[in-house]
Order: sequence, then C-alpha cells, then structure tokens
Amino acid sequence: MKSLPLGKTGLMTSPIVFGGNVFGWTADESQSFRLLDQMAEAGLNTIDTADVYSRWADGNSGGESETVIGDWLAANPGKRDKVVLITKVGSDMGGPGEKGLSANWIEKAVENSLSRLKTDVIDLYLSHWPDDETSDEETLTAFDKLLKAGKVRAIGTSNRDRAQMERAAKAAADAGLPRYDVLQPEYNLHARGTFEGPLADYCIENDIGVITYFSLASGFLSGKYRSQDDAKGERARMVGKYLDDRGMRILAALDAIAADTGATQAEIAIAWLRHRPGVTAPIASATSGSQLDSLIKAATLALSDEAMATLNDTL
Repeated sequence: MKSLPLGKTGLMTSPIVFGGNVFGWTADESQSFRLLDQMAEAGLNTIDTADVYSRWADGNSGGESETVIGDWLAANPGKRDKVVLITKVGSDMGGPGEKGLSANWIEKAVENSLSRLKTDVIDLYLSHWPDDETSDEETLTAFDKLLKAGKVRAIGTSNRDRAQMERAAKAAADAGLPRYDVLQPEYNLHARGTFEGPLADYCIENDIGVITYFSLASGFLSGKYRSQDDAKGERARMVGKYLDDRGMRILAALDAIAADTGATQAEIAIAWLRHRPGVTAPIASATSGSQLDSLIKAATLALSDEAMATLNDTL
C-alpha cells in the first residue's frame, strides 16, 4: 500500500488513518487487538487517538483508547517501529487544570499519554482544540521542548480555521518556534464548508498535512441511516443532523455510484476524500473485521472523473 508524506513532518502515512476512538468503547480490548492486527497486516500504518478517548462513555475516564493501543504494542514486539502514532492534548480530562494548552498541562499530559501508549515517543502530537486562555507562543514553546527532548517527532493541531492557523504560524515565526505541520479538520461529503476554500488553500500553499475526521459523518455516509428510525441512542443524535434534503441527495449520488462500481457507499465517500485538494489521508474507524476490510478497499479505490464531479456537485 502506497505511503504518503504527511506535510513537512517527515512522517509517512497510509492512505487511510485508522481511527482509534472506538478502542475501549465500542470495541473491547480483544476485538481492538484483532482490528489492529488486521490493520497492520493490510499495510495501514497510521493510528489516530487522543488522551480523552473515550471519556464520554459510561464508566470510562479517558485514556482507554491509548491504553488499548499501548497494550497491543507491548504484546507485539517489533510493531512500534512500523506504526505512526497520533494522539492529542487539550480536551477536558476531568481533573483540576486537566484541559487546554497551557505549558504546565502539556508537560503532564504527554507523560500520561506516553505511559498509556507504552512508548518513548509520540510520532505526531496534536493540540485538540484552540485554547483562547493560552497564547500560541506558550503552547508552541511547550511543544518545542517535547520535540527537542525526543518525546514527540512532529506537531499539529485540530479544529482551527484559517485565521487561527495564520495566528499560530506568526507566533511560531516571531518566536523562532516550530509551526503546526498537520491539521485535523472535520470534513466529509456533508460537512464541507469549514475546510473547503480559505482553509484548504492555506494548507496547500504551506504544505500542511491534512487528516480529516468524521470522514463518514458518524456513519451516515455508509448509507445505513436514512431516517431517524434507523438509528438508536447516541447514534441517533450523531446522525440526526445529516438527515436533511442535502443528506438525501448525497446518499442518492452514493447509491448511483455504488451501483455502477460495486463499491460500497462508505468506500466511495472515503475515496472521494482521498482525492480532494489538500487532503493527505482521511481518518476512519471500524468495529468489525468486515468494516475494516471496507476501509482497506477504500485506501486504493479510484473514482472516475464523472463520479468525482457528481459528488463534488452534490451541494
């Protein structure tokens, strides 16, 4: 499977980044191990997680995903050097001062993540959310120390618009600090407005790697959910916002291309992202072997110009 350069980080990513948000949540440890084995065997080398995954689940406190990944690495000596590990800092971990991007919290949070991941170095460390109470210079100074100490190999950010990216880049240049070389934005066939346009242009112009999250719109783009009755519990809340007229037009376009190609709607939606300007690799998760098989197919699926145009025009 062809690897792709992740901006200027020096890291190489597989065409799809495996989302680790499900580990320790909707996939227990044994199932997570099977999925990670399958991922590695297929040539997907990049795993995305965060310290907060999956604090939202009943009985969880955060760190569950990192712990599962760390235990898998410990059980598979030799795999660590073949995997690109991405994790994040900044979301609320529940304790006093355990959120945001202050230097003090980053210094503690990175040690927690390294311990859970059972590794000496994080390949790509992302600031999860902008923190208006902390200056970019303070955050980037903390990240610079981690880079120089060899605890992280590259840095990036998530959930920022162009103005916030430009502000952080200016702070880095003014203080002689490293910039964010990777952006993780929300982007999919339904949620296009926040990335396409000025932000995508900025990333292209500055050779910033882009790995997209919610790539399947919480599963909506799989075609499984076509009315509120198709989803239950938390899933109903997550997909509900996509069940509008535009969402139905997108599903109709995916259905037509699926009928022509034999690929699934999810595979087509992921392949569309892979071919969009500015995108390096989409993030997608799976809780079953068959779902992961589909992601593996999407990593090499080529869409015709006609199919891309059809999807591009479904606004």
